[in-house]
Amino acid sequence: MGRSGSVAVVVAGLVLAVGGCGGGGGDDADGPTGSVGSAGRKSASATPVPPPSEELVKWAGEVCESTVALKDLRAESAADLKEIRGEDEGDLLAGATALGYLSGTPSAVDRVRSDLEDLGPSGVPAADRMLDALREKVNGVAAKLEAVSPAVGLEDAPESAEDVDKQVQTLTPPKPDLPALAEKDPRLAAAYRKADQCAPGWQPGDTDPSTPDPSGPLPDAADGKNLAACSDGTCEVLVTSTADITANGTKVHVTVADEHVTFRTDGTVMQLGGTGGEAGFGDALRATIVAHNEDGAVLRFRTP
Repeated sequence: MGRSGSVAVVVAGLVLAVGGCGGGGGDDADGPTGSVGSAGRKSASATPVPPPSEELVKWAGEVCESTVALKDLRAESAADLKEIRGEDEGDLLAGATALGYLSGTPSAVDRVRSDLEDLGPSGVPAADRMLDALREKVNGVAAKLEAVSPAVGLEDAPESAEDVDKQVQTLTPPKPDLPALAEKDPRLAAAYRKADQCAPGWQPGDTDPSTPDPSGPLPDAADGKNLAACSDGTCEVLVTSTADITANGTKVHVTVADEHVTFRTDGTVMQLGGTGGEAGFGDALRATIVAHNEDGAVLRFRTP
């Protein structure tokens, strides 16, 4: 009884308040948006959300792209570690695979770090705080991986790869992440929906026509099969089986197989699989796999 009585009093009070504010007319068009009325009238008077700016759409897309890159990197790192662990302990192949992993993984993290550093503010304070937290996390891991040398001995490489993977697996989005923030901000939500990179299942090749199709023909190499073009340390060449390349004073023996490319020097062996892998040879040389399939590989050499 006591609860019913209190409800009646509140309702009566509301009736009086509405009567007093409405000047005696419940259909006053000048009443506030939140006034008591039908759901249809309240919805019709709500302020529509303006379309997102191109800058905010681009910002959201680039954050999503970096998030996808980190997700793929974590998955690839875990798969590489599984392969390394599957080899016999002390086996040369395990060491070579680990060396390739140690060469390519820090570079992949650094590319994401660079992309995040290039982003300006979004204009949404919560989103900018999220980006700052993500940058801090990626910068911290990138700094730790800078000390990792791909030129470690074959026997020590698998253990070093384990340490690197532990760092890579920490590269998860901060909470709340961009999708959660978009649920609370209409402008951000509109930009998130419009950005191609934020669509479920998006991958970099979906919007980057320059990314070679691994199942298609190899792109033309800038220097063709002219290996001598690499002598100054900068070239892009096609290797279809094996090749001995001297670039910037470093002699590299390259072997191209269906599933991987192996780089061998006097002191190191690095085995990389797939397009985008990068091999490092101390401070003198870098080699990137531009494209790779059963026909061969297009390799780009450069000085750091």
